[in-house]
Amino acid sequence: MKISTKGDYATRAMVDLAIHQLEGPASVRDIAERSGLPQAYLEQIMLGLKSSGLVTSRRGVQGGYLLARDPSLITLDEIVEATEGRVAPLGCAETEPDHSCTEEGSCALQLVWVRVRGAVSDILKSVTLADVAGQTLDFQKLSVTPKRQRVPG
Repeated sequence: MKISTKGDYATRAMVDLAIHQLEGPASVRDIAERSGLPQAYLEQIMLGLKSSGLVTSRRGVQGGYLLARDPSLITLDEIVEATEGRVAPLGCAETEPDHSCTEEGSCALQLVWVRVRGAVSDILKSVTLADVAGQTLDFQKLSVTPKRQRVPG
């Protein structure tokens, strides 16, 4: 079970919007520069997030993207689902199984994979953009803190 680059970039862009939300709409270029993401790919991702209702956009010189809701009300699960669909370790563990397994219905592992899917989903549902944005700001503060200098003596 692996989150794709698309899911990773979408999550990072949403965290960037949460951190900079008081600055108003953010252009894709600004988000890409601040997050170190490729602008062309990010444009496609942002359109998908908009169609999923997670962000809104404004046109014009002062336009750009904004979070559709408060960061404390947007979970990582919503972002991952918008970009990846439901996370499942195997097709048989999806919310709507793909019926590709020849052992379906008699496989003892299917319940395990369904439980794994549920555990991952529960974790992603428990973490909000506000949580991650706060931790990101804490990390940024730590990395800018000047190193302690030795006093000669």
